[in-house]
Amino acid sequence: MPQISIAPTRTNLIRLKKDLRFAKEGYEILDRKREALTGELVRVAKEADSLQKEVWALLTTAYDAMEKARLVMGSDHVEWASLAVDKTVDVHLRLRGVMGVALPQIEARGEPPRLPYSPGDTSAALDEASDAFREVLLRIPQLSMLTAAVWRLANELRKTQRRVNALQHIFIPQYKHQIEFIVSSLEEREREETFRLKWLKTRMSKTKDADQEMKIEIVEIQEAAI
Repeated sequence: MPQISIAPTRTNLIRLKKDLRFAKEGYEILDRKREALTGELVRVAKEADSLQKEVWALLTTAYDAMEKARLVMGSDHVEWASLAVDKTVDVHLRLRGVMGVALPQIEARGEPPRLPYSPGDTSAALDEASDAFREVLLRIPQLSMLTAAVWRLANELRKTQRRVNALQHIFIPQYKHQIEFIVSSLEEREREETFRLKWLKTRMSKTKDADQEMKIEIVEIQEAAI
């Protein structure tokens, strides 16, 4: 523990007890927040991981089919067919709060057509690639929402964990040590004061007895003189 540089007074003792109580309450609140964030992060991360694997699988299928379509139709014909796509997904973003963290809520509206080009002069491979890319496009808003939520929750959990550790291992022990130091100092001061009062009382008693004896001697001398 570092050296204490606080005056051992009752005022400081009252203040430190209040600070300790406040630190303990803060620790309990942050600890509950940490547990809630951990649970939410695990749930969202698991959902994001599952959707990510699904999207990667769809992209693999789509690029493999696209490569086959290029071999069968030629790159120029594939590019010409892609120009027929004129619709996409409209995305609307809003935020929701979870334990003080602003998480994105993405609402996707609309979807691209299944066959935007004429199937008469295209290959089945292009149809397969188009369907796979279409499914990817439908899942991208949800995946981006989950990914952003994971990063924000993880960042907030990291901050909360640092605060919990600071309270648990630094501030609360420091307050307790300072309180123990002041209580010990005040008790020692009380013992010294009690000892001093007893010593003064004993000394005053002895002085009183000595004065009484002196008065008796004076009276005896006066009587002897008479």
